[in-house]
Amino acid sequence: MSEPVALLAFWKNYDRKLYLRAAQLAEELGYHSFWLAEAWGYEVFTLLTEMAVHTKRIQLGTGIVNVFSRTPGLVAMSAATVDEISEGRLILGVGASGKNVVEGFHGRPFDKPLSQVRDVIRVTRALLAGQKLSDAGATLAQYRPFKLEMKPLRPTVPIYVAALRQKAIEQIGECADGWIPTFWPYERLAEGRAWIAAGAARAGRDASTIVTAPFTTALPLDGPAGTMMARQIISFYIGGMGDYYIELLTRFGFGEDCKRIAALYQDRATRAQAAAAVSDAMIEALTITGDPAHCLVELRRRRSFGLDLPILSLPTNVPWEMLEAFIRGMAPPTS
Repeated sequence: MSEPVALLAFWKNYDRKLYLRAAQLAEELGYHSFWLAEAWGYEVFTLLTEMAVHTKRIQLGTGIVNVFSRTPGLVAMSAATVDEISEGRLILGVGASGKNVVEGFHGRPFDKPLSQVRDVIRVTRALLAGQKLSDAGATLAQYRPFKLEMKPLRPTVPIYVAALRQKAIEQIGECADGWIPTFWPYERLAEGRAWIAAGAARAGRDASTIVTAPFTTALPLDGPAGTMMARQIISFYIGGMGDYYIELLTRFGFGEDCKRIAALYQDRATRAQAAAAVSDAMIEALTITGDPAHCLVELRRRRSFGLDLPILSLPTNVPWEMLEAFIRGMAPPTS
């Protein structure tokens, strides 16, 4: 597949039957993979198992599971199980999530996220390869020499990491297979790739084999509707999703925009004005808008900036007809 494209279903107001149908259509149309988000709704490995038994070819990704709510051993067990049921189609997407979710929902301390991500990767790699857990190289726990009492279908699965900060991205170069950035300006992907290369060099790995797979907001709507939706999405992430995105976008020159948007969004009296404060430059950097044909051309153009596997966010709270139109309209080229 020369220009692979993936789809991501949002976790909130998730409709099991609707998105199962969407995954089947995505497979029919030649999409690379179908990813499921997890927060505090459905549990993602079970959902992927359901999709695995109703599809045959499309790869299935966790987009993402946090590394605190499950032990590293359980992540490895879950990955091995779903990979077997899917006949080798799992991509394991992991990330640290954030303090509010990890402590406020899961009741676990949000401590040493970099080390926790690394331990999950090392433990998963070791157990799937048939090695002893005590030899995994984990640093946050003293493991005994357990091995999985089942033979994994594959000795390894692709592991992608969602990360926005330099040390976390360098660690991807050291030990992971893919990088999942969110709301990272596409023209600046090379900066993240340089961090990956630095980490890969330390570990003696080939950075070119590590996939850049950003969560991508494409809004195939002609006229002002797509632009307005883009403004609403961006203002929500800046004003309502914590400091990670403000920190990221400030680094890339959008600091004043972020301050203005966040101030409006965080005051309920002015929240409705936050979307209008999103600049055209931010819309261009962070989303793709326009009619479906334009979106496809633009998506193809952005690959030259280092975008290997765009993971397109599916529209939410829409009937099947609109979801189907999006999936068909953004489908990868067949030749």
